[in-house]
Amino acid sequence: MATTTQAEDIEPTPAAPPAGPKKHADVETQGLEKVTDYVEEQEIGELTEAISNIDKVLVKEKEAKAQRELELAKVTIKKEEVDLIVGELEISRTAAEKILREHKGDLIKALHILTD
Repeated sequence: MATTTQAEDIEPTPAAPPAGPKKHADVETQGLEKVTDYVEEQEIGELTEAISNIDKVLVKEKEAKAQRELELAKVTIKKEEVDLIVGELEISRTAAEKILREHKGDLIKALHILTD
């Protein structure tokens, strides 16, 4: 009858994975994350600059439009001419006034543009 010793009854525990490769992978992952973060920050900076430029252009366009509206409001137009355009071409009074103002109150030019 074979007797076993206590050491033989204990099953060996599996060895822990080697620490070297895991640490190396962690370092590579951290390095990759740093590079990715840098690239993302660069892209965000470029997008922010582009949005800022678009906002500036929109503000300038809005200011130019407001300035144009002020200039058009200064133009004197005749009520009879507006009534003629509205009656004959069946457009809104606002559109008739605007087209007359854009052509400095010249009825002939306004009618020419509206009928082309």
